[in-house]
Amino acid sequence: MDEGSASACGYINFCRQQPSDQLAALVFGGQWTSLRARMSPAPMSSLRKTPWTIPLSEGPVSPFADRVTAVIVGSVAVAIGWSLSRVSPDGRGHGTHEQLGMDPCGWPLVYGIPCPTCGCTTAATELVHGNVFGAFVTQPFGAAIALIGVLAGLHAWMCLLRGRSFVDVIVRLPFWRIVLALFLLFFAAWGYKYLVWEG
Repeated sequence: MDEGSASACGYINFCRQQPSDQLAALVFGGQWTSLRARMSPAPMSSLRKTPWTIPLSEGPVSPFADRVTAVIVGSVAVAIGWSLSRVSPDGRGHGTHEQLGMDPCGWPLVYGIPCPTCGCTTAATELVHGNVFGAFVTQPFGAAIALIGVLAGLHAWMCLLRGRSFVDVIVRLPFWRIVLALFLLFFAAWGYKYLVWEG
């Protein structure tokens, strides 16, 4: 096959991809094929058969990109955790964000009901202060997001200190199953918050 035919075939294959795949291919270049393969749904047993972490040099992206990603995730986790540690969970079960200088939520004032994220900051603050049970009682979705953030931050710093790949575990997780679970939990938590709402 000559160079022109090869280029045409490559363009046709590119056009057949989903728009999200096209964008990712432009961003990650040649690394996207291997990344996409690693992110494809796989049996949960694969996580048990593969070591929890692998050396940085064997990761799915370059060591530099892996470390930059880990530093960003770890730094964001530390910054948010530090901010929440300086405030106290609001006894109402919502409104803790006001201690961070934010305006009160408009939904309770206008409609008399909680917004979909009412109580998330309070739940995250409870978790940062060590009250895990209280966090989930306050707002299950907010507590789940906060717990994921804490685990991601710890994992990022552990990988940085031990020279392990941070991105490898992230791409091996069942991403879409997690997204679907969080999507369902988001609405379930909103309904729960509505039932226990005291204003």
